[in-house]
Amino acid sequence: MLRTLQPELLDTLPPQHPDALHNRRDLRLTNRVMGNHRWLARTLPPLLAPGELALELGAGTGELGLRLAARSVPVDGLDLWPRPAGWPDARAWHAADLRKFAGYAPYAAVIGNLIFHQFSDADLAALGARLRRHVRVILACEPTRRRWCQTSYRVIAPLLGANHVSLHDAHVSIAAGFLGDELPRALGLDPAHWDCRCTTTVLGAYRMIALRRP
Repeated sequence: MLRTLQPELLDTLPPQHPDALHNRRDLRLTNRVMGNHRWLARTLPPLLAPGELALELGAGTGELGLRLAARSVPVDGLDLWPRPAGWPDARAWHAADLRKFAGYAPYAAVIGNLIFHQFSDADLAALGARLRRHVRVILACEPTRRRWCQTSYRVIAPLLGANHVSLHDAHVSIAAGFLGDELPRALGLDPAHWDCRCTTTVLGAYRMIALRRP
């Protein structure tokens, strides 16, 4: 199954459109079932030294950042969407395109949940060049690119109330997901300088921990 990119319907909708709101509800359920937020909230804190900051790419509605803030983990947000209601006053929100963002320097770590798969290999290479200059930790939760993941979601999601946006976007997201060491290679993370561990779960999550070598 070759990696393919197609437009996601959510990207065509304003944030408060009813279909977008329903899709966010479906994404919350997907993250809960896959354990993405739990994994990131468990994995990130031990990798940050005192005083270091993290940045969430594609922070969306801010739910992951709020979860981390509740654990006193300093995480700022980066997204094209506006700053969410309830985002901590002490934490920055950058309304920008992550491919053009010039403010990575203050951050020791970046995290991404269901965001890296939205970009082509060329975009990921350019993003990786920016990240490699500054950060020392990259964490990612992405879809595993398997046909059984598409089939399972198509069968189960309607039973859980998923709308047409979620059904479409999940299908194309999985087709754009990753296997093996594809994501670190796309980001240009040279094994001589980066320790990268990529795993998949039985529920279709692809997880990457990338640590810059001392």
